[in-house]
Amino acid sequence: MTSATPTLPGFDHVRLPGEGGVELSAAVAGHGSPVVLLHGFPETHLMWRHVAPRLAEEHTVVCPDLRGYGDSDKPPAAEEDTYSKRTMAADIVRAMASLGHDRFALVGHDRGALVAFRAGLDHPETITHLGILDVVPTLDMWNVLHGVSAAVAHHLYLMAQPPGLPETMIANSADAFFGSFLDGWTTDTDAIPEEIRTAYLRASAAAVDSIVADYRASAGIDIVHDRADLDAGSQLAMPVTVVQQDWGSQLGYDAAGVWRAWSPDLDHRLTRSGHFMAETSPEEITEVLRALLAR
Repeated sequence: MTSATPTLPGFDHVRLPGEGGVELSAAVAGHGSPVVLLHGFPETHLMWRHVAPRLAEEHTVVCPDLRGYGDSDKPPAAEEDTYSKRTMAADIVRAMASLGHDRFALVGHDRGALVAFRAGLDHPETITHLGILDVVPTLDMWNVLHGVSAAVAHHLYLMAQPPGLPETMIANSADAFFGSFLDGWTTDTDAIPEEIRTAYLRASAAAVDSIVADYRASAGIDIVHDRADLDAGSQLAMPVTVVQQDWGSQLGYDAAGVWRAWSPDLDHRLTRSGHFMAETSPEEITEVLRALLAR
């Protein structure tokens, strides 16, 4: 497969089947028990460029671009669940089955972490370990945003609007919009070098409609799915590690408590490495994930 973006050295770059005929672009390397790493916004699988090679020394590592992102397919949001986290999680399960893996560990950052969370609830027989970087579940996310402190999540409200206006506004200033998150959410500007930043901006500008659809789903169908599981008392059956910034003190909620309600087997950690922690502090994140995989 050819790509205009940088690649992960030492990884094979392949196309894998997802749901409904969608194909995912993925980087694959290593041997041993399988681990899937899912990227966040506004990034691609390249965010794992430091962590993935380290884990591939001991594991089969698969780094997909989520549907709607990077080099993966970007189907029109014809149905409300086209970009639901349930559908995106099913993509990952199907893609891994095509590689011969019916059980695997799953780690997600940001949007990818919401997909991982949904996969853990929908496919408990498949997900052996769950790693979550810097989110809370969708339903809880909306519940903890209040007043002016919610301004930190202004993009959530913009992309929750009906189709048309968000896509137009973002497309008309794509580099400024997506670049504002790459610049504002990092604690170390050197962690995302110019070549990688350019690749993220190029990929995001080419995926405005599908990125907005992903976020819009989190203001609709994803809430429905989370609430149904909450009402049913569903919990994550596998070992879970959550690493996040200290959003609890900033937004006034018990972050560990939020996650404990979903996960009986929880290791909750705070980091000072900022949102893009896998790029800012890859050694820290690698060791955290190794500890999770050893549980």
